Amino acid sequence: MINCQLPPGWAYAPDMNRLLSPEPAAASAGMPVLPGTLPETLCEELVAFRRDLHMHPELGHQEFRTTAAVKARLEQAGLEPRVLAVGTGLVCDIGGEVGGDALALRADIDALPIPDTKTVPYRSTVADRAHACGHDVHTAVVLGAGLVLADLARRDLLPRPVRLIFQPAEEVLPGGATDAMECGVLDGVGRILAVHCDPRVDAGRIGLRPGPITSACDRLEIGLVGPGGHTARPHLTTDLVTAAAKVATEVPAVLSRRVDTRSGLALTWGRLETGHACNVVPQRAELSGTVRCLDLPTWRAAPDLVHAAIDEVATVHRAKTEIDYVRGVPPVVNESASTDLLNDAMVARYGPKAVEPTEQSLGGEDFSWYLEHVPGAMARLGVRAAGERGHRDLHQGDFDADESAIRVGVELFTAAALLHPGRPPA
Repeated sequence: MINCQLPPGWAYAPDMNRLLSPEPAAASAGMPVLPGTLPETLCEELVAFRRDLHMHPELGHQEFRTTAAVKARLEQAGLEPRVLAVGTGLVCDIGGEVGGDALALRADIDALPIPDTKTVPYRSTVADRAHACGHDVHTAVVLGAGLVLADLARRDLLPRPVRLIFQPAEEVLPGGATDAMECGVLDGVGRILAVHCDPRVDAGRIGLRPGPITSACDRLEIGLVGPGGHTARPHLTTDLVTAAAKVATEVPAVLSRRVDTRSGLALTWGRLETGHACNVVPQRAELSGTVRCLDLPTWRAAPDLVHAAIDEVATVHRAKTEIDYVRGVPPVVNESASTDLLNDAMVARYGPKAVEPTEQSLGGEDFSWYLEHVPGAMARLGVRAAGERGHRDLHQGDFDADESAIRVGVELFTAAALLHPGRPPA
């Protein structure tokens, strides 16, 4: 349900001499304000901060420089960030003691092990490393929101505490969210929000969906083993090349008949390796890929289903199997009230046309682990430049974002923090 009306006594902030300044009537009543346009100096700083991160990408659990840069900027703003016990990532509270009704804003800070192929001044300076999923944008957005909210808190205009979470290792299954939670980042949190860059959505807009918005994602590694032999006598050995080919083509087909098609269960291979010579039947073949599905019940049943399908196909070809099924992440399931909060915050700042419905993606996101413990929601942050045809997809070396999306993300999160109603009902 869209609520375009501001709460009584709330107002936009027209005077930007400070980060946010209330209208006189709102200030005299001691009421919080919803943000107007952020000052250009802050926006320019956040763009520069994002570009610095983009030039110095770090993989999961190695984000030491990124952690230090965020920590230094938050401390410069008078805040007290705490580095997570795992060594990278940090958490920072704004507006007093967190006591159960705090709103958490989460950013992921790691990069991907792929080369940056763009020709831009801020191209990655690290070989085979790139921020190709927009985590540098996410980090700049949460940092910027934290700076604005800290300014409001200093003037007693923040209605309840906010916690910033800069999480490491989102790209490393089962995701750094589990490590962050073990460090207590959800203690005292009543609701958690996040954004994810979406190159299919125009900058200046967000995509929202209540319920599942991403899929579950697991990793699968298979070894097929046989005695090997000469290609002149395949009947005397185990033809692992044929066995691997059959596993690659038939196991996904078998799975499609073992589950409801609406579950979206999909096994997709990314690697198949076997053999070294044209006249030698190999002793080993290896396949690896991902298992994705749209709903939690199927995700919970997937390991047993996949094991059974692989053994069934491999047995026909007399191949022994070694199966390593690595649990990844469940679907991100947006809670309805949290989705409404993001919707209302965006509408209050940009109007109803700035929000569009979005589809459930088959991509995985470890933000889902937080939602197993507290209600929350993730929005798709539009990063497609105006007039750009098509899009440069995530996890590709040429991915880039329209940096005006940083301002949008900051204003979205700031408005959400001010509209946050507190502890959700039991």
